[in-house]
Amino acid sequence: MTPREILKTYFGYESFLGLQEKIIDNLITKKKHSLVLAPTGSGKSLCYQIPALVFEGGTLVISPLIALMQDQVDALKKKNIPAEFINSTVQKAAREKRLNDFVSGKTKLLYVTPERFRKKEFVEKINKADISLLAVDEAHCISEWGHDFRPDYSRIGEFRKLIGNPLTIALTATATKDVQRDIIDKLSLHENEIAVFHQGIERPNLRLEARDVYGDEEKIKHILEISDSYEGSGIIYFALIKTLEKFSDYLLSKKKEHLVYHGKLQPKERRAVQREFMTGENKLLLGTNAFGMGIDKPDIRFIIHAEMPSSIEAYYQEIGRAGRDGKPSLCVLLYDQNDLYTQMEFIKWANPSADYYERVYNLLNQNLEKVNSLGIEYLREELSFKDKNDFRLETVLAMFDRYGVTEGGVERRNLKLVSSIPKRLADDKRLEEKMMDDNKKLLAVVNYFKEKRCRRVYISDYFGFPGEKPCGNCDNCDLT
Repeated sequence: MTPREILKTYFGYESFLGLQEKIIDNLITKKKHSLVLAPTGSGKSLCYQIPALVFEGGTLVISPLIALMQDQVDALKKKNIPAEFINSTVQKAAREKRLNDFVSGKTKLLYVTPERFRKKEFVEKINKADISLLAVDEAHCISEWGHDFRPDYSRIGEFRKLIGNPLTIALTATATKDVQRDIIDKLSLHENEIAVFHQGIERPNLRLEARDVYGDEEKIKHILEISDSYEGSGIIYFALIKTLEKFSDYLLSKKKEHLVYHGKLQPKERRAVQREFMTGENKLLLGTNAFGMGIDKPDIRFIIHAEMPSSIEAYYQEIGRAGRDGKPSLCVLLYDQNDLYTQMEFIKWANPSADYYERVYNLLNQNLEKVNSLGIEYLREELSFKDKNDFRLETVLAMFDRYGVTEGGVERRNLKLVSSIPKRLADDKRLEEKMMDDNKKLLAVVNYFKEKRCRRVYISDYFGFPGEKPCGNCDNCDLT
């Protein structure tokens, strides 16, 4: 079948959207790697799902979230497309069967997290598969200069080599020019080997507003006013779990039913909350940035940022979850100057100095038995005197794991030191540049709030898409 026939037969659409057809043709006809930058909800997944049904071999999809891959596989199976996923929630026997079915060609699309490549048995088996296409979803996770860095994602160039450097498509909603270059580099490709497709900031149904507030009372006032004015679902984003819980208590005291989602919930609880929100049984959700990647709920009518996000990239990705049905939806940033300090602390924690990396390394080297016996709290006590608001340690452990300095984990009590600190983690100049870049991203959010021009034009310029016309659908356009 042709791509258009597949589009109609399996997915029920008569025509392609935006650049979908060009991207698919670039893969199928030109056999050229692709980097796709397109708004959330614009149909990026079809850009690899349709080629997967054309190519003779299988398509391996690297995806960052277990819930995301499960939702996508369930949707494909309903369309009678042979797809499966492998992750830590799948029992060993089922994992082996799914992998064998992919290797034998029974399964056309196999979704895995990048962490799966740490498993020797997986690598040995996947090498035997005929892989026509590698799809890297949420590709901005590759870049440590991006807003949502996942250490294992940055090793995808190694994974490509392990499976024979197949044709590759990387997809994301958010990537500045620097992040685009980093994605291409981490895929072990050169810029002349990959076609870059970008659709700009095309979500005209989203109304963008930023409101100046001071303190929790003003925030609550705006939250109640917005949530009472809209029929559909809504998400309220918070930077801190403790702030989220405080606002949750207040809304409960006002008999305002809602769901709560954050990283401290157990995986089973998180899945239950996500299911309940997706089915519409409870329409209001309070979440941290842990919620939302891959959420495809069409009727989200408003998204409120009750605390400022860390970057325009994060903000744009999160508001992109609103209005996927094309109907008018409101995206409001509640800007409180005090929230700026929270994000500045996050930046500090995410960017330890070379000296701090060395201190952690020496502590592990000298007291590894104690570390495995007493856990992360022992490390924290030794390094920061029980300051529970200092998360530099988590950053260092993640980076040591990424660069092969350690194996195992503190939480599993089987941590091992297997290598010395790499140069890039001992280079203060490079580490300072990374911190400066993060601070520039935060400043861009402040400037977004202060911006007098069209807010959509500001976002387009930020991502390197100049020439956007004023949207006529933001608070600033109302004033001109």
